Amino acid sequence: MNAPTSPASIDLQQILRDAEVQPVIDQLENELIGLAPVKARIREIAAFLVVSRARAAMGLEAATPSLHMCFTGNPGTGKTTVAMRMAEILHRLGYVRKGHVVSVTRDDLVGQYIGHTAPKTKEILKKAMGGVLFIDEAYYLYRPENERDYGQEAIEILLQVMENHRDDLVVILAGYKDRMDTFFQSNPGMSSRIAHHIDFPDYGEPELLQIAGKMVGAMNYRLDDEASKAMDEYIHLRRQQPHFANARSIRNALDRARLRQANRLFQLATEGSVSVTADDLSTLSGADIRASRVFTGGLAEKK
Repeated sequence: MNAPTSPASIDLQQILRDAEVQPVIDQLENELIGLAPVKARIREIAAFLVVSRARAAMGLEAATPSLHMCFTGNPGTGKTTVAMRMAEILHRLGYVRKGHVVSVTRDDLVGQYIGHTAPKTKEILKKAMGGVLFIDEAYYLYRPENERDYGQEAIEILLQVMENHRDDLVVILAGYKDRMDTFFQSNPGMSSRIAHHIDFPDYGEPELLQIAGKMVGAMNYRLDDEASKAMDEYIHLRRQQPHFANARSIRNALDRARLRQANRLFQLATEGSVSVTADDLSTLSGADIRASRVFTGGLAEKK
């Protein structure tokens, strides 16, 4: 019986179309403001995966590429969203079976007593198989100052699975860049298994204002002219305060503005005006934004 022959040529664009990868890339482009270098890296990785698939179809055998990644950057810069889209791309191109994302932190992996860590870590890995395991603030797994800490046990199990099951699981480590650099220096085995490092930059003020507009639209609200001006000022002031978390801080600010708007409308009702229009219910005013403590010199409310 003759062995199957490899095709003489292959259409890379056809692979993209058949796997329906481009819509995922387009979705990422549309749902995240800015992040041009991140989006460029995702496109590069997608291109690499398409070419790897074409090589396999042409009989150019190679080991399964290592696809474990590290996302570094401050909170609220889109790391979790990009991980979800990356999982879709991996699934559609056949590099993982399911394409789901299991998001965890140290507490989900590390036990508090002898014999507790291994089953916890293995249970999480079992849930993540066929998809992506996203470990946020991964550096907290390693605590050398505590001799009785069990994080190293979780790391050893992760290392083994990342090597032996890399054709069925992609691990994405995430956290602040300086802390992740220190983590890798202390754990060279982990560093050697990470093929792709992507740094997520902070958003600029114009980008954060765009994000605010996108968020209110998704919630069926709008900012009136005064609210837009107030939001612009809020962003400028809030970025100078501690614990600013980019898009996450913007969402928290809008959530509190919605609470103030609801209270304002309810107060009008108690004063005798009981009818409201759809525009009333969906409009955030400048006063709703400026009631934040950020404008009075206080720290923003934490959430």
